[in-house]
Amino acid sequence: MSERTGWDRRLSVTADGKGLVGHAGAALLHKIADQVGLTEALGGLWPDGQGTTWRDRAHVLVSLAAAIVCGARSLLEAERLQAHQAALLGAAPSDSTTHRTLAGLEEPMLARIAKARAKVRRHVWQLLHLRPGGFPWLTVAGKRLRGWIVIDIDATIITSASDKSGAAVTFKKTYGFHPLACWCANTQESLAMLLRRGNAGSNTVADHVRVLSEALAQIPNSCQAKILIRIDGAGATHDLLTHLEALNTTRRTVRYLVGWTITEADEQAIARLPATAWTDSLDQDGDIQHGYHVAELTGLNQRLGWPDGMRLLVRRVRPSARHRKNLTALELKTGWKYSIIATNIGRMWGISGSHHPQWLDAMARAHAVVEDRVRTGKAMGLRNLPSQHWTVNSGWMLTANLGHDLDCWLRLLTLHDQDGLERAEPDTMRYRLYHLPARLATHARRRHLRIDRTWPWAQTFVLAWQRLTRLPALA
Repeated sequence: MSERTGWDRRLSVTADGKGLVGHAGAALLHKIADQVGLTEALGGLWPDGQGTTWRDRAHVLVSLAAAIVCGARSLLEAERLQAHQAALLGAAPSDSTTHRTLAGLEEPMLARIAKARAKVRRHVWQLLHLRPGGFPWLTVAGKRLRGWIVIDIDATIITSASDKSGAAVTFKKTYGFHPLACWCANTQESLAMLLRRGNAGSNTVADHVRVLSEALAQIPNSCQAKILIRIDGAGATHDLLTHLEALNTTRRTVRYLVGWTITEADEQAIARLPATAWTDSLDQDGDIQHGYHVAELTGLNQRLGWPDGMRLLVRRVRPSARHRKNLTALELKTGWKYSIIATNIGRMWGISGSHHPQWLDAMARAHAVVEDRVRTGKAMGLRNLPSQHWTVNSGWMLTANLGHDLDCWLRLLTLHDQDGLERAEPDTMRYRLYHLPARLATHARRRHLRIDRTWPWAQTFVLAWQRLTRLPALA
């Protein structure tokens, strides 16, 4: 018997193990939900039930959120995962109980849950300010955006393999849904998400205003904050930009960077730019990007109806192979591919050089991280909506966002100094912590969750648990 094939010598496999817990990292997710007050805040939204078969609705939502983070893709998968962890986390709700809970999440209840989330988020952000290193302010092109909260807005497609309520043909010729969402770039949290029919418009102003309003309600003290909003070309509408300008008050500063659809008038303005107007752009480290140029277009294009003080910045790059078949006459003539962003940033308080077109261009391009948030959301429950019913799918989406926040809070509050984990991807967290097996033992009336000492991140798991137990509770 060779070394390559002899590993199974005298090996037998049986299904009679005791005290074993798979996906032990779910305990961390339940613990963070309890410690920051999310479980308690949600529990206060439903009346206390009666009977031995009653399942607390807050426990149902938190359990489902944790199961989604661990990889559950349906209510049945969530039930099976939770049932396996019953000795550790308590009796698991059935998939039918979870279905009834999600089906009861009508608009009034969703509004109450949003208020509860905002209260808990305020507490979490206070803890983030107190942690070593403080709140995670962004750094773009070498400049730290201290004091600025950055919101990224984007829509995505959730495909559907069957006929579900609200599913329709999308603009990408697929079939499914077209939700619109806001993420906080500082913390990666999912602030708000609006489930929409598959044929919903990309630049629907009412939807943008609604999801942005819900996101602002999630930001602590947003009425007196400094907020930067980044949107792709779907946000370049008169009504939305007027709304963004109206959000500015004597105590709140709102700035935006929005993509811009180039028209013939824009191209005529670009053609009038002198060669000296173009300067080299910057990369995300603040270094020069040779071969990529930025110029100020403000004032050369007199299009009416846009907010006063709005600036237009144009960027040019050499077209790639995928762009060449869609180049305009001007782009074919000049050999450059152009893109424009609109902004109301004259200067961002506390950030030197923030008025320069090169830096604003780098800031706008940093909006591309929203694609990571979309991908992460789909990796944690939003790749497919599990029900035929709109309300249940809307509830699933909300619960997936709750799980997304739990994952963010766990990383930011307990793993901020652990190499590669503060902003780790879902697969990384699952491999290192969430899917970690453990043995549940009882001794002297105490339970002990024992992690294999040879696992490279065993001490990281223990450290996260210890830090969670020391977090101050929500007042």
